[in-house]
Amino acid sequence: MAIRGSLREASLPDVVQLLAMGKKTGCLSVTNRRQFGSIYFEDGRITYAAIVNRRDRLGDILVKTGAISQADLDQAITHQSAHPEMRLGEILLALGKIGREQLRHYIRHQVEEAVYYLFTWTHGTFTFEPDARPENQDLEVSLSVESLLLEGARRVDEWALVEKKIPSFDSIFSIDREHLERSGVELTPEQQAVVSLIDGRRDVNALVDASGLSEFEVGKALYALATAGFLHRIGRSKGPDTPVGTARLDEHRNLGVAFYRSGMYDEAVREFLRVLELSPGDQNAEFFLGLCALRQGRLDEAVRRFRAVSQRDAALVAPRVNLAYALERLGRRYEAREALDVAARSKPDGHVRLAQAVLALADGDLVAAEAHLQECVAAWEGRSRPAAWYHYAGLVALLREEVDKAIAILREGIELYPHRAVLYNNLAVALERAGEGGEALAIAERGSLEDPTIPQLHKNLGDLHYAAGRFDDALEAYLRAVRYEPELGSDVYLRLGNTRFERGEAEEAARCWQRALSLDPGNVAARRNLQLARQHT
Repeated sequence: MAIRGSLREASLPDVVQLLAMGKKTGCLSVTNRRQFGSIYFEDGRITYAAIVNRRDRLGDILVKTGAISQADLDQAITHQSAHPEMRLGEILLALGKIGREQLRHYIRHQVEEAVYYLFTWTHGTFTFEPDARPENQDLEVSLSVESLLLEGARRVDEWALVEKKIPSFDSIFSIDREHLERSGVELTPEQQAVVSLIDGRRDVNALVDASGLSEFEVGKALYALATAGFLHRIGRSKGPDTPVGTARLDEHRNLGVAFYRSGMYDEAVREFLRVLELSPGDQNAEFFLGLCALRQGRLDEAVRRFRAVSQRDAALVAPRVNLAYALERLGRRYEAREALDVAARSKPDGHVRLAQAVLALADGDLVAAEAHLQECVAAWEGRSRPAAWYHYAGLVALLREEVDKAIAILREGIELYPHRAVLYNNLAVALERAGEGGEALAIAERGSLEDPTIPQLHKNLGDLHYAAGRFDDALEAYLRAVRYEPELGSDVYLRLGNTRFERGEAEEAARCWQRALSLDPGNVAARRNLQLARQHT
């Protein structure tokens, strides 16, 4: 299940500890004003962490620490441009520029420093998305959360002191070199590195970038120098007012993507609109603005943006698939099919075939839906099918009364995607149809633990309890269902009324049956029950 919250209500270390104790797998996304970071977990251990637009890219770190030369990095980047599917670390290994254990050491250090820096964030929000895994990760690491929490707590305490002298990262300092030389004090290597770079122009961000040190190391060095009286704050850099170039454009784009992936659509729209201001006609920004409009229900805008991107580059598949989805939601199914047909002719992509299957299913054409789902299998040969494929393939099998096939498909889907609650819901329905009520109940309960916000899942749980005569349990499940979706359907209110009546709550039962009739005036059972109840009062 997805977890969301505010850092004012729960500190990031507490959230990390909770995920570790629960042995969770997925991505914890964190925002702090205009900053965005992520921490990835695998069975409760941290495998990766990064901060958007932070100056800690692996290649830069390796050059600054002397592990590789700038020429080595340039060669690897050139090689990567010809082989974009390869990761930078893999290329450096293949070229013999670095050893595997040495690379793993630097990646581990990079991840640790990112986590420690995230621990200092006290404002903003967090979101945990189960099963998400990092893209383009060079090597797997597996870090103990306990050790990170201990070191992180120490750094957070020290950072509170550092902030008294270093209030912001756009601060600019000067160094009293004469005083420093006369004092004869011995500086640490970190302090020496920072002192050599202080020139009255670089702000703290620039010192971090130029030194190759972490924010914490630079902050500690500056704090010590300021406390000893060698350092003086002389102003602030212009920050956002500096001229905008490619780096600024990438910053807005990266933040936009990060905000979108964490479900913060208003913030994502702000960043992508800024990209369009700086680079009119940017197709990537236009596409993501269409995605945001789609998620926020602004379907006409989504159609306009996806169509614009598709017209500029007919070879792009994703804009046409999303265009079809937006058109279908607007009830314009003919146009949706047309958009998918064009995409299918352009490229035999599995996602296009899946979208065609979904559209055929909406039209009630189960034969066509099944055919498109099999085309997906061929297109994804050798690769894992997404959870959505298992959802719709299981649904089509159920609708075609192929219950055993549906059960097999959904079991396979759950094995691959153990945190997708909708797969548990569908499997519970299939098992119930197969006469396996006990297992169906257990599967539905497991699904409700993965995501307790799915109304249909609670409704199905209620039906299973109701069929077994467990009316108190059924009542609780039905109440949860209508709490999340008050207009779920007349049948749930019919059963809710029946359950109330079995408990001797006649007035409540009548209200539920009346609600069922308001949603569906043709609900014969609700009308009959209501009439019988009135005759006996």
